[in-house]
Amino acid sequence: MNDHSSYRVWVMRAAFILLTLFILFVHLLPLNSAPSTWALPNLLMGFAFAWSARRPEYVPAILLGMVLLLADLLLQRPPGLWAAIVLLASEKLKSQAPTLRAATFLTEWATVTGLIIGATVVNRVVLAVLLVDVPGLWLTLNQMGMTVLFYPAFVFVTHAIMGVRKSAPGDLDTLGGRA
Repeated sequence: MNDHSSYRVWVMRAAFILLTLFILFVHLLPLNSAPSTWALPNLLMGFAFAWSARRPEYVPAILLGMVLLLADLLLQRPPGLWAAIVLLASEKLKSQAPTLRAATFLTEWATVTGLIIGATVVNRVVLAVLLVDVPGLWLTLNQMGMTVLFYPAFVFVTHAIMGVRKSAPGDLDTLGGRA
């Protein structure tokens, strides 16, 4: 691995942290205090999945776990539950990244859709088993659907604006091996 690619990896990791902090900042702004009947997509999960599918080395598990745990704490969710679920789903996606690299975008989108649905279901089941108040089913399904629907937008921003592209078959990964 050369110095330029190592530098690029660290810059992109810092960019992911800044993106996460920006998402959390906007989410915590008191823009509207009235309860909503619809939910926005889960931006953090969408970007984490887009980055994990395209360049897994940019979002190592420890970094992703830390920012997801920070999000749980700041957004007053049960600490660690959603972070662990999304981290496990991201790691599953990273393990499929070499296969997805050669696949079409629709295959990637279908894979991510399955992980989003699975993460949502597991989260609701664990919360229900532990007798924790769960958000309304409509809001949960709405957010899940919006996240799936907006995944192409996450990929577009990731690819066109942030420069996180799928690695080419001949590219080297962070360990100097073939990607």
